[in-house]
Amino acid sequence: MGKVIDNMPSYYASSVVMTNLTDAEDNELARFDQEIQTTLDQFFVNTAEYTLDRWEKEFGIRTNPSKPLAERRAVIKSKMRGSGTVTVSLIENVAESYDGGDVAVTEQPELYQFTVTFVDTRGIPPNLDDLKEAIEQIKPAHLAVIYSFSYLVWNELDAKAWTWDNLDAQNLTWDELEVMQ
Repeated sequence: MGKVIDNMPSYYASSVVMTNLTDAEDNELARFDQEIQTTLDQFFVNTAEYTLDRWEKEFGIRTNPSKPLAERRAVIKSKMRGSGTVTVSLIENVAESYDGGDVAVTEQPELYQFTVTFVDTRGIPPNLDDLKEAIEQIKPAHLAVIYSFSYLVWNELDAKAWTWDNLDAQNLTWDELEVMQ
């Protein structure tokens, strides 16, 4: 945004009074511009902050202000996506909105179930309970859902060619080691 003084006749630039006045106006206009942007951000789930409770109410989601904004946004986006006929791609879409990574859904009709596999996320996603709730709400009642997680396997660790000392030097907890990429 340009400065107010730049839009005035040049002889005002040498006036201390006009410079002070236009500097104050510049500050107020910048603050006003920021307020407008903040307000506009509330109209979109990806950028909303203080209106997330309104979004949650709109989609019938229990509001939990103690959850991180990213998790709350993921629940809302999932609800937005999760309408219509339930298909594999819909379930993948909903699951990916929670996980943020690739998810594969495999149908097993003979077993009346499907499996949700987290392809590029190691371990258990932080908001798995929210994801389970969302899938329960959209899946057909006669189908069971199985969740499949991936962890570090010994072959991957062997491929690093680390000695036990190298591994120990990483200073990882067991939980951190399991989800190491």
